[in-house]
Amino acid sequence: MATTETKIKKPKAIKATTAKVAKAPRATKASVKKEKPAGDGKIVLRIRVRAYESKILDASVKQIMDTATRYDANIVGPVPLPTEIKKYTVNRSAFIYKNTREQFEIRVHKRLIDIINPNAKTVEALTNLALPSGVDIDVKMM
Repeated sequence: MATTETKIKKPKAIKATTAKVAKAPRATKASVKKEKPAGDGKIVLRIRVRAYESKILDASVKQIMDTATRYDANIVGPVPLPTEIKKYTVNRSAFIYKNTREQFEIRVHKRLIDIINPNAKTVEALTNLALPSGVDIDVKMM
């Protein structure tokens, strides 16, 4: 009797193919923003004052604060911001002494004032304020 051996074919290895599923980002404490109630909105006038001379700057900041306190406004500041220093180097001579140089610098002094919940009279008084020349004012409403 002849025996016939049948070979059983082993199935080829099946590769595991997993579809890449985009994971939803987890909510962290930093990413969850609490919404403020509609009645709790604060209006803040942020006044940024810049000048080359610190004495003129301090005098104009005092004038702004006196005007705001006259109309019963809540004031935060003045907060001194870092002084911006720009340095310029210039050759003293063009030919023989060209390695000698002079250095000049410009210092820009800055202050920040926040006025919380200003009324119409306060805003009008601040817009009509006459400040010395050389003082730059940026007003933002937040």
